[in-house]
Amino acid sequence: MPVLDLAKLTEGLSRTWAGYLRDWDRSLRSGNYPETTRYNYLLAAAQLGRYLGEYSPDPDADAAAEDPCAVTRGHVEVFQAWMIETRSASTALNKHKGLQQFFKWLREDEEAIDRSPMERVRQPKTPARLIPVMPADDTARLLAACKGKAFVNLRDEALIRVYCSTGARLSEVGRLLVEDVDLTTESVRFHGKGAKDRRMRFGPRTARALSRYLRARDKHKGTSLPDLWLADRGAAALAPNGIKIRLKRLGKLAGVDVVHAHRWRHSFAHEWKRAGGDTGDLMLLLGWSSDDMPRHYGASAAAERAQETQARLGIGECP
Repeated sequence: MPVLDLAKLTEGLSRTWAGYLRDWDRSLRSGNYPETTRYNYLLAAAQLGRYLGEYSPDPDADAAAEDPCAVTRGHVEVFQAWMIETRSASTALNKHKGLQQFFKWLREDEEAIDRSPMERVRQPKTPARLIPVMPADDTARLLAACKGKAFVNLRDEALIRVYCSTGARLSEVGRLLVEDVDLTTESVRFHGKGAKDRRMRFGPRTARALSRYLRARDKHKGTSLPDLWLADRGAAALAPNGIKIRLKRLGKLAGVDVVHAHRWRHSFAHEWKRAGGDTGDLMLLLGWSSDDMPRHYGASAAAERAQETQARLGIGECP
């Protein structure tokens, strides 16, 4: 996730567009929106502004390229179609959600427009896919690639076990502080989206890995830092993006394709639902506020349960 650089995001936009985005960012910051959310929202609006000035086939788009208050439903629909063609339907959907928030702010907070151009713009349909989980064998191979007593080995094993045993987001694990880990209760406090904290338990193997890592961390140059995860060299924290890169490198080393933290999140939801766990409890553990999320994440478990039922019933297996 890139660092939010407002000057870079608004580069090439008109003074009016840039000013509105600056003010919107201030409003988002005052609302305590996470940096990742702010970046995605602002990027969607900035991309629409640049599209109107550089790519829009509409000869009347010049006014909208100068001032977002002149954007129409047609401008957004053409931009959305362009996103689908040049990126993907899922990317276009993300832009749609960001633009909804931007024009809602223009209408309700700034009172700069009477109606949002997003009112009748349909969300792009995205294909429903079963999200691949992280098989236990692949996790075992990754852990085997971490074997060793060096600082980096102990850190990487602890990282993988925390992701695997909690199903937490990349950024939630990546931004943990030392004080968030309680080895007495074998639990960790996550700082989730929307400033929502939650505590999760972890198993004895994860506790052992964390304990070994913390002992090694005490001898590290960066031991005085509040961040839990430290870079292997120098007195510096290991940021979420650094963890993302490290997981990919471990995947190559272990011969495991597509290694990223979210696969363990899907695996956690998959195993929870497969074991008959309560959906409400799963939402609390993973920090979800919408029941759409467990349905999305648990789709692969539902498909597997259906296949097991089909095999058990033996429908169509005539004697």
